[in-house]
Amino acid sequence: MLFPPCLVGCSRTCSRVLGLSLGATALFAAGANTALLFPNWDVTYLLRGLVGRHALLGSGLWGGGLMVLMAATLISMMGWRGCCFEKTAPCCSILTALLASGLALLGALICFVTSGVALRDGPLCMFDISSFNQTQAWKYGYPFKDLRHKNYLYDPSLWSSVCLEPSKAVVWHVAFFSVLLCVSALQLLLVAIHSVNSLLGLFCSFCEE
Repeated sequence: MLFPPCLVGCSRTCSRVLGLSLGATALFAAGANTALLFPNWDVTYLLRGLVGRHALLGSGLWGGGLMVLMAATLISMMGWRGCCFEKTAPCCSILTALLASGLALLGALICFVTSGVALRDGPLCMFDISSFNQTQAWKYGYPFKDLRHKNYLYDPSLWSSVCLEPSKAVVWHVAFFSVLLCVSALQLLLVAIHSVNSLLGLFCSFCEE
C-alpha cells in the first residue's frame, strides 16, 4: 500500500468540505443575482422590463447557482460515500468527479464572464441625452457603455450624476455584480482544488484495492 488509510480519509474529508463550500457559494450567487432583478428592492422595474440584460440572463441563478449546487451535491455525496457512492468502483468515482468538476466549472465560468461584461457595460438606467440632440430628453439605456475615454468604475463622481433612475442604480449594479464576480472566482478556485483532490482520491482508491 503506497498511501496510508488516513490519506484516503483526508481526501474524502476534503470532498465534504469542498461540497459544502461550493454549495454555500452557489446560494450567495443566486441571492446576488436575485437582488439585481429588483433594483432598490422595487419589483416595478422588473414588471416594466427595466432591468438590465445581464441581470435578466440570470447567470448567477442557473450558472453559478443551480449548476454549481448540483455539482456540490455530487461532491458531498462522494465525500460521505452516501447513496450509490458507498461501494463505487474507482473508475466510476473519477468519472463522477470529472462530471461534477465540469458542471461547476462551466457554471462558474459563465457567471464570471457575464459579471465581468456587466461591470464593463454598466447598469441600465434613465439618463439625460440632451447633450446629444440639444433638447432636454431622458431615456433608458446603458450610458456608460459608450464612454470611450472614461471608466465609470474609477470615477465615482459619475455614479450619481449620470443615472437619474433608479436611484443608486450604479451602486446597486457594481455591488452585486462585484459579489458575483468574486463568488464565481472563488468557485473556480474550489473546482481546481477538487480536481486535484479527486486525482489524489483515485490513486488512494486503487491502492486500497
